[in-house]
Amino acid sequence: MAFMVKHMVGGQLKNLTGGLTEEKPEGEKSEAAAQGMTQEEFEQYQQQLEEEKKEREAEFAQKKAERATVRSHFREKYRLPKNEVDETQIQQAGDDVVLPTELAKMIAEDNQEETHKQSVLGQLSNIQNVDMDQLKDKAQATLEDLKKQTENCSLM
Repeated sequence: MAFMVKHMVGGQLKNLTGGLTEEKPEGEKSEAAAQGMTQEEFEQYQQQLEEEKKEREAEFAQKKAERATVRSHFREKYRLPKNEVDETQIQQAGDDVVLPTELAKMIAEDNQEETHKQSVLGQLSNIQNVDMDQLKDKAQATLEDLKKQTENCSLM
């Protein structure tokens, strides 16, 4: 019965106002009402979601740039060709891209090991069946013998 009255009277009222007001069907609600919020709360919630999304995207871009920095470091170290994708990722993140501290420590240790391996003692340690302590002792003993001989030398 209520439907009939609303249908008959509602149609007449709509004609009187010229259809300016738009009626929503009873089953249809706004997004804010559907979530149990007012319109202002819903807008604040949407803004908060957008800010969080931007923060996540910025963090993700930073991580990608850090990884690209690591890859470019190893490309330089091993003299491999550069990758344009890595270069663009680093440029997009800006100049604030820094290697993570743990990784920087690892790279520094690798560099120290490489410099040690390139030295004479490092090359000798790579040879099998060489006792470095015994070799050092022999070298020191030889130097001491030379010093004693130079002390006893009448020309010097």
